[in-house]
Amino acid sequence: MKITQKICLCLLSLSLSWMTQAQTPVKYAVAISANAEWRALKKIWPHEKWQGGTPYGEYFYKKMTTPSGKSYQVLFFHEGWGKVDAAGATQYLISRWKPQFLFNLGTCGGFEGKIKKFEVVLAKKTVIYDIVEKMGDSKEAIDYYSKDLNIKWLGTNYPTKVIPTTLVSADKDLFPQEIKKLANTYSAIAGDWETGAIAHVAAKNKVKTIILRGVTDVVNTKGGEAYGNFALFEKNTKKVMQILFEMLPKWIEHIEKLK
Repeated sequence: MKITQKICLCLLSLSLSWMTQAQTPVKYAVAISANAEWRALKKIWPHEKWQGGTPYGEYFYKKMTTPSGKSYQVLFFHEGWGKVDAAGATQYLISRWKPQFLFNLGTCGGFEGKIKKFEVVLAKKTVIYDIVEKMGDSKEAIDYYSKDLNIKWLGTNYPTKVIPTTLVSADKDLFPQEIKKLANTYSAIAGDWETGAIAHVAAKNKVKTIILRGVTDVVNTKGGEAYGNFALFEKNTKKVMQILFEMLPKWIEHIEKLK
């Protein structure tokens, strides 16, 4: 009986320990999606204390120092690529760490003539466009998953150079033959795989979300410069992530000044 009680107490202790960890809130969290983006992060910051044990990817905490010299602890979490993992991992992140502010930093493909390589977009709307409905109207489903991100609270004097725009998402790279339609239908200038899912889940949880994505390559109606050239994509991804990590402390300071 005593052994059983000890086992029960031990299990209860472990359970309470996990629950306490699960409910420890953070103020700032950064979701990183694609594997290439996380690999770039690990090359830029190779000496962090990586932690595992999540259903998705690694995470770590890092103190970010703002231009004014103040430091804030930030959670970085690898969600995984594609909208399935993006949705699940975003909910996991929010449920476990309860961030007040959620950043998604990552890459995107730009529409040639609309945006240049290495420019950074601030998502003001996200659209998941790869929904095809044969029994009804696809537009209804697309509209449901489209999200107008409330970025008015950020003001208009942004701390870094960004382009506020619509980001389109799909579980596929941008198809050259779809560029004109995406630009005309959604007023988009860039696309990615995950932002639509992240924005949708964050909105359901009423978490303030800032999506910053840098252009690694541009696509036109004939093709994409990185298509068939993954080495170029990885090279440009590291540069984009470096740009975004340099921007992050300025955005944190901007948010702190708004309060």
